[in-house]
Amino acid sequence: MKARDRISVAVMLFGMLFGAGNLIFPVHLGQLAAGNVWVATLGFVITAVGLPLLGVAALGASRASGGLELAQKVGGTWGIAFMSVLYLTIGPFFAIPRCASVTYTVGIEPLVGSSWLPACTVVFFAIAVLLAMRPGQILTWIGKVITPLFLVFLAVLLITALVNPLSSVDAAAASANYQTNAFSNGFFEGYNTMDVLAALAFGGVVVDVIRRLGVSDGGAVAGEVVRCGAVSCAIMVVIYGALALVGAQSVGALGVSENGGIALTQIATAYFGPAGLVILAVTVALACLKVAVGLLVSCAEFFREVLPKGPSYRAWVLLFAVFSLVIANAGLTRVIEYAVPVLMFLYPLAIVLIGLALAGRWVSVPRQVYVAVVACVTVTCVLDFLNGLPEVARAPFEGLLAGASAYVPLFDMGLSWLLPAVLGVVIGLVAHTIATRKAA
Repeated sequence: MKARDRISVAVMLFGMLFGAGNLIFPVHLGQLAAGNVWVATLGFVITAVGLPLLGVAALGASRASGGLELAQKVGGTWGIAFMSVLYLTIGPFFAIPRCASVTYTVGIEPLVGSSWLPACTVVFFAIAVLLAMRPGQILTWIGKVITPLFLVFLAVLLITALVNPLSSVDAAAASANYQTNAFSNGFFEGYNTMDVLAALAFGGVVVDVIRRLGVSDGGAVAGEVVRCGAVSCAIMVVIYGALALVGAQSVGALGVSENGGIALTQIATAYFGPAGLVILAVTVALACLKVAVGLLVSCAEFFREVLPKGPSYRAWVLLFAVFSLVIANAGLTRVIEYAVPVLMFLYPLAIVLIGLALAGRWVSVPRQVYVAVVACVTVTCVLDFLNGLPEVARAPFEGLLAGASAYVPLFDMGLSWLLPAVLGVVIGLVAHTIATRKAA
């Protein structure tokens, strides 16, 4: 690939990964961490940038055409089921409607009031559908138009805030949890971006774009996927650091806000007055629009692939857009309550798939290892799912969860899957050895 094409693909991938949530989380992190902002940001970057980069690298290392091919190393049916749940959860059930609602609540509502949600979401999805209908042009729209425009507006806000800080990072004390555990809190806060799942979902789009640019050799495609992923993640590191620092420099003057959206609104207003709300509205709208377009394209391409006799690509785009529009206006809060535990179920499985795919770059990983690791990790994923349910739905399982908290290592830290993953590797290798000897 030419250098300018590689940069365009990297910017496109960054644009699909970096949404309004990525904009909001580091600002709030900076306010909570205050003087410990860099320690907390280091932890945040490891999970919010490092893990998605590994996800992209896993697709490259395994030469998989997307997350589905990677997941099917466990089994064909399991791979389709896993990726279907993943796409539906981060797509029409959760992330796509959230893109529209966040655009309104953070960017538009402060300007026009609280009665314009239906009209704004209709306009939002009309634009998203228009852009998603031509997947071959996604590089142009996201990589060369929307994302660069987003970066310009974001740069206006960030550079102004960094050059003229509202206060020093030491003007206020760090919140209690960030006084002694800044790194670990930042580390786990990075999970909230859920970009590991997005990396698997968007991987197929990136591979398709690279092939459209004339790269046909499998090894060359794999290498370009990794290079583009590294560039996009480098952009994310710079922006995360700047957002966290701006948040830390604002807390002495503004105090700790309830969330990052409120913090950004206060910061933009402090620097630009009413015009700051316009700058923020455009920034958030562009951030959400590019992610929504990427998700619509990815979801439609996936279901067209696994259901070749089903609806056409454009029909899937329309179906997901209409469903997301309804959710954004009618029941997003309730859906999010149940989407979060599903994400907690999917996240460890995605991480172990990525880890095994990366290991396959240097050593042969037999299918028995994939199956055993996924089977062992699934047990703890079920516990994480139950623990993430809303309080009413979780009530019948309180006894089981109390036992898990007491006896399952690392359960309270959200890392209960680590030891089962290691156990699965051992079981899988033993099973592979036995099967090999029998065959011999």
